[in-house]
Amino acid sequence: MQILLAFIAGAAIGLAVHFLSKGRESRGVVLIPLIGAAASGIVWCALTWAGVGIDSPWIWLSAIVAPAVVTVPVVAFLTRARIAADRRERGRLGIA
Repeated sequence: MQILLAFIAGAAIGLAVHFLSKGRESRGVVLIPLIGAAASGIVWCALTWAGVGIDSPWIWLSAIVAPAVVTVPVVAFLTRARIAADRRERGRLGIA
C-alpha cells in the first residue's frame, strides 16, 4: 500500500518539473506527472522485489530522486521535439 505514496510523490515531482520547465505550452499538463509517477513506481517495485523493506530510507529516497532524474531530461527532449515538429508543420503548411 505504501507504493501509492511513491506514485503520489512521483506525480507531484513531475508536476513541479512541468511547471518549472520552459516550453510547457508545447506539451500536455498530465504527461510529465504521469512519467514521474511511473518512474517512482517502477523503482519502488524493483527495490521491493530486491528485498528492500519499507523501513529502509533507500526506498523512500529513491521514490523522490527517481522521478526528478527521469523527468528533467524527458521534459527537455519532448519540448525540443515538439517545437521542431511544430516548426516543420508550419513550414509545410506555409504558415508564418
